[in-house]
Formats: sequence, structure tokens, C-alpha cells
Amino acid sequence: MDLKVGAILEGTVSGIANFGAFVTLENGQKGLVHISEIANSYVENVRDHLSEGMKIKVKVLELGQGGKINLSIKKALVSEPAKESPPETKPQPIPEAPPKTENEIFEDRLKRFMQESNSRINENKMYKDLKNRRKR
Repeated sequence: MDLKVGAILEGTVSGIANFGAFVTLENGQKGLVHISEIANSYVENVRDHLSEGMKIKVKVLELGQGGKINLSIKKALVSEPAKESPPETKPQPIPEAPPKTENEIFEDRLKRFMQESNSRINENKMYKDLKNRRKR
């Protein structure tokens, strides 16, 4: 049986290391599932997710030199047909605010002016205080 990149196969975990798991495939060849290819979430310890003798589905990622086979569990799960998803809900439109009256527009402008004015006054006070400290 010739392996092809992208093929999804079944295998048995034959060994576990800190960096991943060794998997014996159906045809007797061995490959490696790197720790980053075990699950979609962060994997701190491979033994938390896999154990020796466990049957798993893997996807062939790469066929390297010297017969090295790189495998992925998480990509094999993604490749499987997805279960029927719930129907999409359309987002509700955001109601538009009623137009502002002349009085509200004036109040908004006045509020913005007061904020800017207070900001300038505070800056001038800081500058004056700094200048007075230097003279002492």
C-alpha cells in the first residue's frame, strides 16, 4: 500500500514521547504525530490525550527522506464530513437613532467645547507650575 500525502488512515499508538506519539499504520509503517498536531487546543502532556495501544485516525502530512512519515490527528478530524450545523440566523438590523433636534445638536457642541476648554486650562496650569518650579 503506497501512502499519499492527504490520505486519512487508521493507526495504533505504538509509543509516546515528550514531543509527540509514534503511530503504527495499517500497512505496518510507522509515523510521528507531533505534539502540535494532536489536538486543536494546547497540549502540555501527550499522555493526557493518547495512550499506547489506542486506535486513532490520522492524516498523512508529509513523506520525508529516510521513510519518515509526518501525521496529524487534528487535521484528520477536520477532514471528516462535518455534522449538520444548525441553520444560520440572520443578524437583526440595528434601529437608527431618531434625528437630533437643533437643541440637542447645540448641547453636544457645548459639551465638546467645555471638555476641550477644561483640557486646555489644565495644560496651562501644568505648564505654569512647571515654569514656577524651575525659577526656585
